[in-house]
Amino acid sequence: MDKNTGFLLSYIKYGDYDAILHCYTLESGFQSFFMRGIYSAKNKKKAFLSPLNELGITFSSHHGNLPTIKKVELNEKLPDEVNVHQNAVIFFLSDFLNQILKNESQNVALYQEIKFFKQKILEKKMHAHYFFLIRMLQFFGISPLVSEEKFLNIEKGVFQEEITQKEVDEELSFLWKKILNQEIDEDFIIEKKYRKSLLDSILQYYKMHFPEFYSPKSLPVILEVFE
Repeated sequence: MDKNTGFLLSYIKYGDYDAILHCYTLESGFQSFFMRGIYSAKNKKKAFLSPLNELGITFSSHHGNLPTIKKVELNEKLPDEVNVHQNAVIFFLSDFLNQILKNESQNVALYQEIKFFKQKILEKKMHAHYFFLIRMLQFFGISPLVSEEKFLNIEKGVFQEEITQKEVDEELSFLWKKILNQEIDEDFIIEKKYRKSLLDSILQYYKMHFPEFYSPKSLPVILEVFE
């Protein structure tokens, strides 16, 4: 039998009692697993199926093309309480990662980045997800090229002297630049007036530079929670 450690990104119920789990693992990158009986009345591990839970997965035989889980454990101590804001961010990030990591192989640095930012959210650093989303652009090599110019051009991925998108004004462009240059960190509190516009601009950037990217389905929830 083999063992992987991975973050649960999503899962799909299969039949009455089984499920297919999609995870980003430390050992193999993105992996899908078949799990028998997780929805049976006596199975107490159904509670493990929560987005971004870090799981220890022991697997062996295959169900079709999928490795079958023989044993699953939590690889982390869960907090005693997670508030609605934390839950909204965690659901949003798992939704986002499930989309962008589907073709990703093993990347230890990327795995540790997910682990780091999840911990920040659990520590109630509630604006850490903005930094995480921009950091992911850097991991994929598609982040904007920082220069002395004032305005971010989302379509071209550069800063320039003239504004091209009225939504990305000088102040918002300056915030992007400070995050890209790591002049502020994930503990920084982003002013309320910038939160929606910053998130909108980040997602718009992904749509223009990441193949077939679409806004996560959980986006309306996180926007409502942070209003």
